[in-house]
Amino acid sequence: MDFDLLVHAAWPAYEQRTHDGWVLRHAGGVTKRANSVLPLGSPADLAGAIAAAETFYAERGLPCVFSVGPRATPGLDGELAARGYQVVDPTVIMAGPVAREPVVHETRVEERPWQGWLETWWAVDGRYGTGLAEAERICTGVSAWYAAVEEDGVPVAVGRGVPQGGTLGVYCMATLPRARRRGLARSVLRALVRQCGGTSAYLVVTARNQGARALYGSEGLAEKGEYHYRMR
Repeated sequence: MDFDLLVHAAWPAYEQRTHDGWVLRHAGGVTKRANSVLPLGSPADLAGAIAAAETFYAERGLPCVFSVGPRATPGLDGELAARGYQVVDPTVIMAGPVAREPVVHETRVEERPWQGWLETWWAVDGRYGTGLAEAERICTGVSAWYAAVEEDGVPVAVGRGVPQGGTLGVYCMATLPRARRRGLARSVLRALVRQCGGTSAYLVVTARNQGARALYGSEGLAEKGEYHYRMR
């Protein structure tokens, strides 16, 4: 699977500009994934392409960030390091076959994120101040399903599933601290698999999140690659 393109399609920046094979992505500064360069191919002028990217983000008041994944331009990572760009958020790609396993907890699944779903996800992963509206715009930029285990009408564990051909992209997995270690994330994941179908799934998780990596591994997903960001 071409994970660079799968992730790009499942988490779409609403402003995109191409430059010599690279995709410059902007979405109001919310998440590095949607506000970074996807550097595919080999530009004829590497230094010129980097300069174009830096100008693009400077014009929008954002730092220039590169997503360096399996298909990144050869030699780019070293060039960025030499220019003072630091590695940020090393991330593991996990994927594998999935089966329709029992969903232990009652799980609500909808075609669009509702307010409670958004608030729970943002409470866990909202590192970008007042960017919830921008985050919702990113999420709904492509067809997806939204799942949640609720308690007293309040989502306490959530996730987002994006059907992509025969595979499922899993995003926005988040559980409130008070509801952790109860298997709720497992139910959310399984509910998305049941809803979306397909024979395989993939997701990305920060390398430091050992608990999540163990959970996904127990559900049949194995580490298939990695990527990181370079930010100056």
